[in-house]
Amino acid sequence: MKGVPHYKKDGSLYCGRLHKHSDGTLMTGKTMSNNSVKLFHYKELPKSVQKKINPKAKCKKSLN
Repeated sequence: MKGVPHYKKDGSLYCGRLHKHSDGTLMTGKTMSNNSVKLFHYKELPKSVQKKINPKAKCKKSLN
């Protein structure tokens, strides 16, 4: 979803380019590479990680 923050597994906010697979999985990078990492929406993160981050965090400028 555009305008919705995306997070890495550790809860760090991701503000770079991303791509989406046919199964709906979001990953870092404009295209798939060995360095691509799966991304999550806030509600998809484990509760323990959710407690450590700000769910209202926003990227300064969207690159998507």
